Amino acid sequence: MSVDQNFIIGEFKRVLDERFRLSIPSELADQLTAESPRCTLTKERVGCLGLWNAEIWQAKLRADVELVKGKLAAGKLGDQVGRLQLLGRLLSTRDTEVSLAGRGRLLVPEGFREFLGVEPGGEVMVVGAGVSIEIWNPAAWIKYVEQRMPKFRTLLNRLSS
Repeated sequence: MSVDQNFIIGEFKRVLDERFRLSIPSELADQLTAESPRCTLTKERVGCLGLWNAEIWQAKLRADVELVKGKLAAGKLGDQVGRLQLLGRLLSTRDTEVSLAGRGRLLVPEGFREFLGVEPGGEVMVVGAGVSIEIWNPAAWIKYVEQRMPKFRTLLNRLSS
């Protein structure tokens, strides 16, 4: 999947079952897994998990990490040890490979459950985010949309012109 082939959009309310499983709507899952069934689950922001096609995620992450490694090897980051440590910590916990079982069922792994902040039986919002799928705690989703919706027209104009 490349960014120009699929534009994943849609908003769906779902429920986490007692085992932290969630059915990703086929309208979204089919687009995400069109070229490869492998997925990567990421911690995006508190109350939000991202679900990416694994090949796209790994290519994006690998390119960025290689740039950092190159700067480190060239001695250009010597005064940023704290930032490098922070990056290492966040990379260590940021993502995990997952698979979608039958009917787009996703098991939300431990560590990601706490970040999402939804208990079993609780509702989540599953949202198409253009190039990925996001799973939101409903309260975090409402807050996010309230903050960003007033700038929708400006964003659309900027991206479409």
